[in-house]
Amino acid sequence: MPKIRLSGTVLGADDPNRASRARLLYLLFAKGWDIYNSNGDQRITLSNVEKKIIESDAFVFTPGATLEDMFKAISIFVGFQTLDRNLAGKPTIILNEDASWNPFFAVLAHLRKMGTVQQDYEDFLLTVESPESVLDMLDLAKSRGIPDAGRHKIGEGKRAVVDAPVPDDYVGSACVFCSASLEDPHYLADGEALGRILAGNKIGCVSGAGRSGIMGAVVKGSVDAGGWAAGSNVPHIIELEGLPDGLSTFWLRPDIYTRMEVMIENSDAFIVFPGGAGTFQELLALMIFKHQKNPLMEGKPVVIFNRQSHAGLQFWDPLIDLLSDRCVPGDFVVARELADILPAIQPGMKRLRAKESPALAETGSLQGAELAA
Repeated sequence: MPKIRLSGTVLGADDPNRASRARLLYLLFAKGWDIYNSNGDQRITLSNVEKKIIESDAFVFTPGATLEDMFKAISIFVGFQTLDRNLAGKPTIILNEDASWNPFFAVLAHLRKMGTVQQDYEDFLLTVESPESVLDMLDLAKSRGIPDAGRHKIGEGKRAVVDAPVPDDYVGSACVFCSASLEDPHYLADGEALGRILAGNKIGCVSGAGRSGIMGAVVKGSVDAGGWAAGSNVPHIIELEGLPDGLSTFWLRPDIYTRMEVMIENSDAFIVFPGGAGTFQELLALMIFKHQKNPLMEGKPVVIFNRQSHAGLQFWDPLIDLLSDRCVPGDFVVARELADILPAIQPGMKRLRAKESPALAETGSLQGAELAA
């Protein structure tokens, strides 16, 4: 029998979405689906997300969208974007009868306007407003299939084999989450400048190890300035984007989730530059881990670079709006100018180092996950 995975957690007898979920379960069972996470009590980690994708034939997201639900939905969208073969032919339905998913969709619509999301998310994340419509949409998706994401492999499959440790005199490492597709020269100049700033202040540069877009520019800026630059990537994305030159350390991982985990483990601060769905995904993971008090994120600052475009649009306004009633002060700070980023991360990195070893309060880095079902 085909297997469908539900998202969402039942919050007790008074949960306003309990009746809708019960109706959905009945309809799916009657239609012949086996259901994973029917009670909303399964746990998912970054290490096993891909396994859950492999074992499922379809995905349904329920009302009452949480950060965890949004993380999983954007992860599937990113999987479609990056041609994850384990998602081939598997539809994703979002039941949005309470409109709780609207802020999530607003972020994706804005990113498409900003040019970092090329695909129409509505073609991949199919939205309905009633449990009965979920069944109709599953049938429709099965008949028409999953759209082509419009990505093409460049044929590059080289693997970097480098593992140079962070220099002893470094104060730590900052992970830069950003776009690998945005080619606006002003954004690229900011990326290179940030890489140089990190290197000049003895801060390692951790990235998703893409050669193109802002991601490639950040690595180039760090490497050209003599900095230590590390990154992680997965085979099928390397075939789409290639690898940048000059990496000091490279972590090859089998999927985007364990790739994200190793980047978080090896970073002491996080800078969210202009990006697309992948950057959205990564920031949600950081916020979830902070709320869970996950050791991977303990004391690590997060800075969102809310750069203004030539059209006068702040790049991350819809995402900041989404997080405003789901996060608490201190979860992240917003920088509107490139010069504001370094002062926002340095104090936190020094506190981490002091906690790690008071005698080394000015140098070094901290090594380092569970998501609600």
